[in-house]
Amino acid sequence: MQPDVQAQRANGAAMAAMKSGNYADAQAILEDALRQAPRELPLWLNLAAARRAMGRHADALAAVEHVLTLEPRQFMALLMRASLLQALGRKREAGEAYGIAVAMGDAQEGLDPPTQRALEQARKAHAAHIQEMADFLRPTVDQGAGRGNSAAARRMAFFTDHLLGRRKVYLQQPTHYHYPDMPSIEFYDREECPWLPTLEAATADIQQELAGVLAEEAALADAFVPYINYADGLPLDQWAELNHSPRWTAFHLLQHGLPVPGNAERCPKTLAVLQQMPQPRMVRRSPAGMFSLLKPRTRIPPHTGVANTRLVVHLPLVVPPGCGFRVGNVTREWQVGVGWAFDDTIEHEAWNDSDQTRVILIFDIWSPRLSVAEQDFLAHVMAAMDEFQAQQPSGGFGAAPLTPKTSGGGFSSL
Repeated sequence: MQPDVQAQRANGAAMAAMKSGNYADAQAILEDALRQAPRELPLWLNLAAARRAMGRHADALAAVEHVLTLEPRQFMALLMRASLLQALGRKREAGEAYGIAVAMGDAQEGLDPPTQRALEQARKAHAAHIQEMADFLRPTVDQGAGRGNSAAARRMAFFTDHLLGRRKVYLQQPTHYHYPDMPSIEFYDREECPWLPTLEAATADIQQELAGVLAEEAALADAFVPYINYADGLPLDQWAELNHSPRWTAFHLLQHGLPVPGNAERCPKTLAVLQQMPQPRMVRRSPAGMFSLLKPRTRIPPHTGVANTRLVVHLPLVVPPGCGFRVGNVTREWQVGVGWAFDDTIEHEAWNDSDQTRVILIFDIWSPRLSVAEQDFLAHVMAAMDEFQAQQPSGGFGAAPLTPKTSGGGFSSL
């Protein structure tokens, strides 16, 4: 009889014995079979189960660890190892082991209900372990954060959350223009945005001008253009649902580096504030600025922007409940009159789950990490590229030829 056939028969006999509660008999059958077929993983796993049922947790753990020497990614063995460590009182080792088992279990398909329940318990055990570690580290983290500025505190918090497995690393993914050595920061600290108080102080004036625009929305229907404006025949991917849609529109104030006729004249105070912002100034490309209207029950899918040499600024003007915004790991709710600057080359998304329209002022600024010399260099390179291509640029930092565009001409932000 072939060894694998013998192993299968022995395994069946052992399982029948365990079902009857005869764990010692099952252990004897399995140990005898393993002397003939020492690499049969099901035998080792059932041996561990029999020993665990007999209260021989250390011996059961030895059987499981033998399985993992043969197959380090064996999910059931990883799950059983964690539970056995817990039974042996090795709490923190068990917590780490549960994390490994959960990571492997999340990739499994077709798990039976008992295993699914065991996996859910593993998730809870690992979460409790992480919380215990976070509580233990908190005094050290708080002490460190108290000695630095807000930027240092943010970096410390990121480091700690990543250490705990609570935060993944999102990197810049500009669709077209990547400038080297620019940091991947979701939301920039206010210390790096000294112009924010000036912008926020103008909120009431900007809201008043927006109210006038919205009151004329019917008459100015052509001025509210779909934010997503891909050409026909191009692959739309995540933008298919919103392409040419009135659910996400823009009222452009500055586009292709110039005030938009008919729109800009209606918002002189807004334009005056934008002139005080550190916006990129490139012939026929930027600055850019708009009112962005997101209709009720509309979601903007995850995406990334064009260039990592600029940041995108939001000044919330009309924000009903149920609106949110995520950049990388960080999710925030807009608050009327509270601005922020974020890196739109990091994956971001937005949603309006309310029954009202959300409106924010959007514009771009130079990254504060660029020197004046670098800003001048980039402006000249873009101008030279336009001259070489000898065609109308797409606005903002622009999209390459034949690339689908938003109504912002490559502004590509929320």
